[in-house]
Amino acid sequence: MDLENIVNLNKNINENSISQEQNNFLESNLGKIINSALDVGLRMILPNFVEESVVEIKDTFLKNGFKEGISTAINNAINLGKSILGIFTGEFDNISQARDAIKSGGIIDGISNLLDSILQKTSSSGLITNNVARMISSGKNAILDSISNKIENEFTSQIDGIEKLAKYESNWKEYFNNKDFIGMEREYEKIQEKLKEIMPLENTIKQARVIENLHTLIKNNNQNFNLTKEQEELANLLV
Repeated sequence: MDLENIVNLNKNINENSISQEQNNFLESNLGKIINSALDVGLRMILPNFVEESVVEIKDTFLKNGFKEGISTAINNAINLGKSILGIFTGEFDNISQARDAIKSGGIIDGISNLLDSILQKTSSSGLITNNVARMISSGKNAILDSISNKIENEFTSQIDGIEKLAKYESNWKEYFNNKDFIGMEREYEKIQEKLKEIMPLENTIKQARVIENLHTLIKNNNQNFNLTKEQEELANLLV
């Protein structure tokens, strides 16, 4: 891929809306966290219930709007948080911004209201008993605390992931400058794996794409580090 195509790729990254990719990433990751916290929380609140009964109660929640409600609560928190923080581009520049937006957007209040709504719906329709509904309502804060802690841990892990990615990229550049393809290959694999785990950020994506294309160019050229002028210009995009 030549320099012109790389520049066009970077333009396409913006045009394809990183903000939407970020929203999708957050909805997926936070959704899994909330779902897991509900699972653990129900077992904690209903310790004397057999496993099958707890599973049935959770399934009843999911079938009566909890899954869809999670997506709505997350998206509402993201949008409100961006507005509160003044992120008018719609795109997070870093992980800390995303964490602060989720908190400011009231994700915990959203999940609390969702739980109340599901409990009212399922108990009034007889899908769960009033006694079970009262037990879950009384223990709701334990579920919310678990969600809050898990979300905080997730963002801490994300920040750590970004730092590790930066380290791998720095190592790759050093091996590149030393014309050490074996070292480059090792760090390149780490970069690819870490990119799967972290929220997409514009600068992160651009930097990774430059490394990816330089790496591929050299690999396909029998590990020859004699670059053309255009390829050298591409190398200069590394920051």
